[in-house]
Amino acid sequence: MVAVNIPSVALNNGRVIPILGLGTWKSKPGEVTQAVLDAIDVGYRHIDCAHIYGNECEIGAALKAKMEDGTVKREELFITSKLWNTFHSRHLVIPAIRETLKNLGLNYLDLYLIHWPMGYKEGNGLVPTDANGKTMYSNVDYLETWTAMEDCVRQGFTKAIGLSNFNKEQIMRILSIATIQPANNQVECHPYLTQRRLIEFCKLKGITVTAYSPLGSPDRPWAKPEDPKLLDDPKLKTIAEKYNKTTAQILIKYQIQRGIICIPKSVNQSRIASNFHVFDFELSKEDISLINSFDCNGRVLHINW
Repeated sequence: MVAVNIPSVALNNGRVIPILGLGTWKSKPGEVTQAVLDAIDVGYRHIDCAHIYGNECEIGAALKAKMEDGTVKREELFITSKLWNTFHSRHLVIPAIRETLKNLGLNYLDLYLIHWPMGYKEGNGLVPTDANGKTMYSNVDYLETWTAMEDCVRQGFTKAIGLSNFNKEQIMRILSIATIQPANNQVECHPYLTQRRLIEFCKLKGITVTAYSPLGSPDRPWAKPEDPKLLDDPKLKTIAEKYNKTTAQILIKYQIQRGIICIPKSVNQSRIASNFHVFDFELSKEDISLINSFDCNGRVLHINW
């Protein structure tokens, strides 16, 4: 078993979150259990989940196995999940987190996020569409959702709550009514979309930021052959060669040195291990500045829907 000494980021509720975690978006059932087992064996203690990913039961099986064999205790793990868009009404939030906890085999989450600021029409599946295939939205205000997220904390279902894919204006609306402050905002973030202004705002408000798709999500289902591939960026490759590291390791280290929590996804055992081994080098200020200059508002998770 690997000795674990992962740097952590302080949350505004006095708890801490490991700065590096395993992302599980697009990790298929049948693959994700082994990925989480491998990650915990390598040293990961932070696992990022969501109801919509459809794999929480498999993740739960891995968590159960690793707690039962003595590799980890529950209190050594940091587990995040997210409330899906069809459960934004206040009366649906507690049942939703209960379902997630049941799937994961846990008594509590460390962090529960509103996955997106927009709600979907309830009772018509997870992605409800009309006869023309267009998404059907609900008129539930996420301020209502937030009050129920606070209930989740008060009732002991989660230690902290936060947001995902929220912009500055939306966060300010939450802050205007919150009795429990959001601890985290999880957003797409990588050198083509550095999110500098949003990160500065969140920091000012005591909200930590988690970078999802930190490697540019090369396996996103809608990727086109002509789309730029962050991992193949020649300037990044040059930096990687300089440090004798992979481009993925450079991208992960870039976020960590910015103080941004990073959750690269992989189901490949060697890449899971490689992505974790980023604490034995430091990027120079010059290289950080160079990587910052790649920003082109290059969002890969387009919200056309």
